[in-house]
Amino acid sequence: MKEIVSSMAGTVFNILASAGDEVTEGQTILILESMKMEIPVESTGSGKIAEIRVAVGDFVNEGDVLATLE
Repeated sequence: MKEIVSSMAGTVFNILASAGDEVTEGQTILILESMKMEIPVESTGSGKIAEIRVAVGDFVNEGDVLATLE
């Protein structure tokens, strides 16, 4: 399993992928909001989303696991 982690602290603004979705490396899977900026979070590899571990409105810290890939 590959983990997709947050590169910075922020609030989950939008989730663009769901568990079971096939994604490619570099594809945006969710968007964080920090200091009024929207920061895309990209998949670290190709595969199927096993789990999205956050919900819209959740606050995350740098290094938190946001999703996992199978």
